[in-house]
Parts: sequence; structure tokens; C-alpha cells
Amino acid sequence: MPQGRRKMPFSGKAKKEQMKARKEKRMVGGRKVPFLQRAGGDSDAEESAGSSIQKLNYQPIKGRGSRPNRYALQFFKESNEEIKLKKEQARHSLKPVKETDLEIDGSDFFEEKLEFPKRPPWNFNLTKEELDGQENRYFHEYLKNIEDNYDVKQLSYFELNLETWRQLWRVLEMSDIILFIVDIRYAGAMFPPSLYKYVTQDLGKDFILLLNKIDLAPAPLVVAWKHYFEEKYPLLKICMFTSLPGYNLIGQKLDKGGLQVRRRKGRIRMAAEGTQKLVEACDCLVGDKVDLTSWKNKIKEEIQECFADEAVEIKELLHTKNETEYYHYEKYQGGVLTIGCIGQPNVGKSSLMNAIMGKKVVSVSKTPGHTKHFQTIFLTNNVRLCDCPGLVFPSKVPKPLQVLMGSFPIAQLREPYTTIRYLAERLDMPMLLRIQHPDNDETWSAMDICDGWAKKRGYLTAKAARLDSYRAANSLLRMALDGKICLCLRPPGYTKEKTFWLHHPDIETVKWIQALTDGDEEAHLEEALGFDSDHSSNDEGVDEEAHDGEEGSNEDSIANDDDGEDSVDDMAVVANKFAALGDCN
Repeated sequence: MPQGRRKMPFSGKAKKEQMKARKEKRMVGGRKVPFLQRAGGDSDAEESAGSSIQKLNYQPIKGRGSRPNRYALQFFKESNEEIKLKKEQARHSLKPVKETDLEIDGSDFFEEKLEFPKRPPWNFNLTKEELDGQENRYFHEYLKNIEDNYDVKQLSYFELNLETWRQLWRVLEMSDIILFIVDIRYAGAMFPPSLYKYVTQDLGKDFILLLNKIDLAPAPLVVAWKHYFEEKYPLLKICMFTSLPGYNLIGQKLDKGGLQVRRRKGRIRMAAEGTQKLVEACDCLVGDKVDLTSWKNKIKEEIQECFADEAVEIKELLHTKNETEYYHYEKYQGGVLTIGCIGQPNVGKSSLMNAIMGKKVVSVSKTPGHTKHFQTIFLTNNVRLCDCPGLVFPSKVPKPLQVLMGSFPIAQLREPYTTIRYLAERLDMPMLLRIQHPDNDETWSAMDICDGWAKKRGYLTAKAARLDSYRAANSLLRMALDGKICLCLRPPGYTKEKTFWLHHPDIETVKWIQALTDGDEEAHLEEALGFDSDHSSNDEGVDEEAHDGEEGSNEDSIANDDDGEDSVDDMAVVANKFAALGDCN
């Protein structure tokens, strides 16, 4: 309260009226919707402590009319009993899974009836208020239908904020080509078939699937995922891409223990190989309707040049007061090709733009929800990209896998040990991290791994100087998100046909896009064959990891992440006044 202002009296009657007004706001057609906040995510102090909605990236209200939480992420919240049970399970012994258990089929996660919210029918005769009310009623009914037909606890985290879905609707409306981006490590768990059906059949638009971050996966696995999508979705155009080809990195890509280390150069070049494949796909779809010569010439001119990481002005569309206005779509309007970039958080949409331009043009961050509203940038005079905010589609993807995919902010994860367990049952974490068992035992649990890493890194609690397991778990999850600890899921049948994919002719194309050196190709070949690296007991591999060249300028830099945790890239032991009390390596 401002200094000098006296508190105003607040009667019990006024309080009852206030509570009644809040209750009415949560009523839709006379029916109460207890699990949903007001659509738009702008209820500041109205959120009760017992709500089942968890709002992330929340910002304080700074004045009348201010709506900083309009695009805040909203997910269903886990109960305290569920959190307690998962913490107990984290102390149980690990049960390593078979190699075939790493194979996934996207149809197992995305049921046909579990669709994403689509814009309800509308016409230009409706007023702004009518449109807004119609969309709010539709979205409430959509969520109510999910609550009635599915067990919310069995569903994955998915976006509950109507304003975020409105951004998707606008991008789908104004785009000529939909570019859906997935992380190659979890490609099958990121691609919703309902969106493919809606874009190709209902909207009748072209659809490109871009397999991003292919530098993190072996070339045979990339090829296998490419053919999996081509066979299952025949109308898709498949492109492969990495924002960090070999010439934008320095040093070895793997340490002695098998952890991936990607040190970026201070000045980056355009990711020309992947960009060229994207241009070819667009040219094939557009034909002679849009002249892409300027885009092709741009690649030729910049392929040998190195650009400074400088910011340029970004043209933002539809971020105006008239948020419910509609875009009158005309295909290739004005001879301009519009490509809408869509995907889940942390798949690298904004970094894709930066890599295509060869300089920073869009702000990026590790924190999901960093891109609040979609923004456009012109590659050339007749080619523009629309960067849509990251969207988490409804699915049955396991929540630990969602955390590894980057859909949920790690810093706001109430219980990280289940995700560590999921990771440790599929990778040999003690060998990768070269940690010793904190109790000198032979049986490992998720908590043992966190304690072992805390002991190695010197993570101690401030008061009692005990091993800080939570901070260690947070650190390991960041390393997994960053690609240092790399778990790659596989398409169905990959293990059985591994030799076939190992000698597939498309591998040469993947290596060309990755721009790998001979040493890197050998390391990826060993990983694809299932060989172990030179696992030395020396700790140099982890401790030698260095800072990335440009903090905050790429999806792979987490030094200035918004959640305030110390950067994992800085592998020096964190200073702690109680460190001398711990037995640290």
C-alpha cells in the first residue's frame, strides 16, 4: 500500500458480495466450472489456494488495465498426496528397461478423440464482445468435455489458457504453409495427428514437418524417424534441421564419459544446409505461384559469411487492442509466402528463425512460455515466418517425458525425482556422470543419483549443510534439456532393423546437414551401434565443460534462464560456505 494512505473499512457484507461476483464469473450457462480459471489467465488475486489449476510464469499486476499474465502457462496441478507418493517411489531401486522399450508410436499418446481446441464458427457480422463470449463458451465446454470423458490425472500437461490457443488460431488462419517443428529426440511424442488432419483436410493447406536438433541424435535414428513420418502421414513434407551445425561449434562434441558438450562459437553462420532443404520443400509446394529466387540467392550470398549476433527490429502482428479481430486470408496475398512455425515449447522455433537468418532476430529462452504472442519476420520481401508461442497439445504422454521434452518449466517442478527415475532407467546415469554411490551401495535409486551428483558438485543445503538433492535433480534435468544427457526415443521396429538404418543412403544427407567432422561421425556411429565410449574414472569430462559462447542468444544457452537457477554450463564447483563440511570430489 502506498505510504500515507489509510486502509479503507471492508465489511463482511462487501466480502460476501465480492465472493458472489467471483463465483458468477466461474459460471457458464448456469453450470459451475470448478477446475478452470477465467479464460485468458488474468485472474490475479482471484485464484484460491485450493484450485486445481497451476499458473506458471506469473507476474504481478502493475496497474489498472495491465494484463501481464494474459499468456501465462496454465496446467492441472498435482495434489500433495500424489507428490508425497512420488517422493517415496524415488527411493525405490531402479528397474532398467529394455532397448525395445525406447521405441514409441505417436498414436499411443494421441487418441483420435482427444483433439485440440479449434476456432468455433464465426462471421464478420458478430461484434467483438459476441466473438469473445462465443470463444469463451466454446473453450469452457471443450475443457468440461475432457473432464467428463477422461481421467485428468492420466492426461499429460496441456495448455489451459484460451489466449494461447487464440495465437495458434491466428497463425493457422494467416499462413500458407504450416511448419510444425519437433525435437528429434522425442519426435513421436510431439506430433499431434489431430493437427495434421485439421490442416491438411479441413483447412486444405500444405504441411511441413521439421525434425529439429538432429545434431543430438545419431544419423541412422534421424533417418528412421524421417521414414516413419513419411509412411504414416503421406501428405507431410519432411525436413531435417539443426541450429548448430558443426561449423558453429568448437571442440569435441562428446566428453570421456559420453556426455554431449556443445560449445558455440561467438559468431555464428547461417545454418545453410538445413535452410536449403527447407527452401527446396517450400519451392516444391509453391511452384511458380511465388518466386523464391530472392530466398535462394540470400542463401548463396550468406553461406560463406559470418554475421554478428545483433538484434534487429521485429515486426509484431495482431498484438493490438483488437485481439478478437480476424485475419482475412488470401493464399499468397500480395505475392508473399507466409510460413507459420508451430510446435511445443523448447523445440527451437525461435532459434530456427535465428539460424535461418544467420543472426539473432527473435528472443529465445529455456523457459517455456517465453514467446508470449506470435511474431513475424520477413526473410525476404516475399517470404515471411510467423513464430507461434509454444503449445502443449492434449495427449497421454507421460509427465516425466514431458519434463524432459521441455514442456514444463523445470524450476517450477514440485517433484523432479520421478523424471530422474525415468531418465536413469533408460540411461546408465552413474557411468555418464561418473559418480559414486552416496551410501557405498550397489543398488541405485533416483534419490541416490541426485545425492551422488550433489556430492560431486558440492550442492549443500544452506542451514544444515546436507546434500541438496532437489538442486542436484534440477541440475540434471537442465543437462538433459540442454542435450548434455541425451535420451533419444526411437520409432517402432528400430532396434530390430538397426543394421538397415545404419547403411541407409539418406545418412549422407543427415551428416551433410549436421556438418560433422570425422571424429564426430565416429562417435555417433558408436552410439548408433550401441557401443560404449571410453568411460574413464577421471572426472575431467564433466568438469571441463565450458560456457557457451553467447548467453541467452540460442536455445542451448541457459546461463541467463528466467527461473534463476545457476547455469549448468558453468561446471565449476559452486561456492558454498558449508562446502568444507561436505565430502566433495
